[in-house]
Amino acid sequence: VGQDDALPAVWSYGHRNQQGMAMNPATGIMWAHEHGPRGGDEVNIIQPGKNYGWPILSFGINYSGTSFAEGTYREGMEPPVTYWDPSIAPSGMTFVTSDRYPEWNGHLLVGSLKFAQLQLLELDGDKVLSRTELFGGIGRVRSLKEAPDGYIYVGTTRGGIHRIVPTD
Repeated sequence: VGQDDALPAVWSYGHRNQQGMAMNPATGIMWAHEHGPRGGDEVNIIQPGKNYGWPILSFGINYSGTSFAEGTYREGMEPPVTYWDPSIAPSGMTFVTSDRYPEWNGHLLVGSLKFAQLQLLELDGDKVLSRTELFGGIGRVRSLKEAPDGYIYVGTTRGGIHRIVPTD
C-alpha cells in the first residue's frame, strides 16, 4: 500500500499462515491471528503497508527443534499484540459485542485446534491484558462467530456446531 512497486492486492505482508480475522467493531481496525511454526502463534493488528516479520522474526522454532529466525523484534517490522508458546493452533476469531455475555463484551475469542478450547483475550484498547482458557475438550475449534441473535456459535470437529448459552 502506497509503494509504487507493490501489487495493489497486497494490504500487508510478513505473515506466515493466517487462520482468523475479525474487525474490532469499536475501532474498525482489523485483527488477525496466524500459526507460527513450533511456538510463535500470533495475534496482530493489521495495518496497510506494514511488515509483520515472517520469516525473519518469530517466537517459534522449526518443527525439527532448530532455530531459524533472526530474533523477535526489528525496527520497521510490527510485533504481535500477543503470541502463544507453545502453539495453540489458533482458528476462528470473533469480537464479543453481545449483551448476552456482559463479562466478555468488548473482548476477543480465539479458537484452538491443538487444545480443543476457546481462549478469551481480555483487551484494553489494542493491548491484551490476559488470556483465559474456556470450554476445554469442546473439540478442535474450526470456526466461531457471534451471530445476529447475539449468541456465539462454535464449529468443531467433534459434535458439529455448539451455541454458547450463558448460565446466569
